[in-house]
Amino acid sequence: MSVSFFGGTNSYSRNFLALILLIFGVFSALYVNYYVEATKVGTAYHYGLWSLLPAFITILLSWLTREPLTALLSGIVIGAFMMGQYDLTDQILIPSLAQAGTAGLLLLYLWLLGGLLGIWSKTGAAQAFADYMTKHFVRGQQSAKLVTWFLGILFFQGGTMSTVLVGTTVRPLADKAGISHEEMSYIVDSTASPIAIVVAFNAWPAYVQALIFVPGVTFLATEADRIAFFFSAIPFSFYGIIAVIGTLLLSLNITKFSGKRLRDAHHRAATTGELDAPNAKPLSAKELQVCDVPLGYKAHVLEFILPLVSLIIIAVFTFVFYGSPKINWAFGAALLLSAFIALVKGMSLNNVIEGFGNGLKGVVQASVILMLAVTIGAISKQIGGGLYLVSLLSEQLPYWLLPIALQMMAMLIAFSTGTSWGTFAIAFPLAMPLAWAIAQSAGIDNPELFMMVCFATVLNGSVYGDQCSPISDTTILSSMTTGCDMMDHVKSQIVPASYAAGLAAILWTLTVVFFV
Repeated sequence: MSVSFFGGTNSYSRNFLALILLIFGVFSALYVNYYVEATKVGTAYHYGLWSLLPAFITILLSWLTREPLTALLSGIVIGAFMMGQYDLTDQILIPSLAQAGTAGLLLLYLWLLGGLLGIWSKTGAAQAFADYMTKHFVRGQQSAKLVTWFLGILFFQGGTMSTVLVGTTVRPLADKAGISHEEMSYIVDSTASPIAIVVAFNAWPAYVQALIFVPGVTFLATEADRIAFFFSAIPFSFYGIIAVIGTLLLSLNITKFSGKRLRDAHHRAATTGELDAPNAKPLSAKELQVCDVPLGYKAHVLEFILPLVSLIIIAVFTFVFYGSPKINWAFGAALLLSAFIALVKGMSLNNVIEGFGNGLKGVVQASVILMLAVTIGAISKQIGGGLYLVSLLSEQLPYWLLPIALQMMAMLIAFSTGTSWGTFAIAFPLAMPLAWAIAQSAGIDNPELFMMVCFATVLNGSVYGDQCSPISDTTILSSMTTGCDMMDHVKSQIVPASYAAGLAAILWTLTVVFFV
């Protein structure tokens, strides 16, 4: 028999265990607040192993309950109690929402993305695109997945923009081709950030270079030197390269390295036509899963393509002229263009507004989850989870062990905080001086190559942790845009991603042992 303590269909034992875990977390947070003294690291601080408590409780509850809202809110409560902030509304949630970054995310993914998807659903544009692609390019599951993979490579800006753009574009044709949502969310997620660190003509080098300055290191002295160092280290981005190759293999229906869950999802969709696992709860609401085209309105494929092209052009040109893509401008223009075309073709304003409203309803839950994920990521950073993990490496290490140690550290930080860029800010300023110091003490003949490998391990480890974390925005958005249950996506993705990370660790170690 099942029960819905936490909004899902979990057994009594799993719900009871989740409740015990939550109680343990709350009392532990109160204990830390009153009795555990924080360790100062410069102007920041951490609580030792306790600093990982909010992220640990959140991730474990996500696994137990399959209900991310409850898990995220529980983690926020525990983190707030650790900091002695008991007014969750005024001290935690409202300040988080007041941040420009959080407000921008909600504007983009609730109003702009939700509205765009809703209008496409109302006009039938998404379905028209799926029909067109199926007729001219897609001949089955394999070709549909290859189109998805190619778009993931094409939109190499990385992160949330690539995830949303690719997921939104391929969802209708993938559903029409009968591809499981677990496979689609994995391909979309694993060709977002991984490709961004391999084809790095984007905002990543400019951001990262500011974090890797090491006093006295000549090849990291200037901004130009550090950007050149970033591009020189790309051949060592083994995880990113292997992850992209892994999605290509899955797109070719080679599932040997995909893990049991993705193989089962592939078999289920191929034999039964069921795109979701039993008891799945997709983040994309039913308003976005069916077309409700007004009588007499006939959609054209250009109603999908023209807004999409405008979105890409604006994103690329703003990146060229401003240094970073203006995502809100791009999605806002696509939304307005979609509405304008519908009105010009004769759809009533009431129907357009109804489609927009249905789109908002369709992404409300995912937007709330996204906001809570950003909040708990900020809390984890504030209580020093990343600083604690870095401090574990403060003692002298054999030089050949350092790359794997830095990879594991970055993976844990990113998995615990749900952000790769936040992990960069925590890990690089500490990891790079540590790598240089070990290179000098070990008398390494080629310290620049050693530093490149260590740099790549932090960069790639951060991407892995962000990609696999259930509190990451890209995890949530790849699930939402492809219509997948979020925890089904997390559980099915972590196996092939871990294969790639394990193989990358071996390659980094061999590189250091034989070539440094």
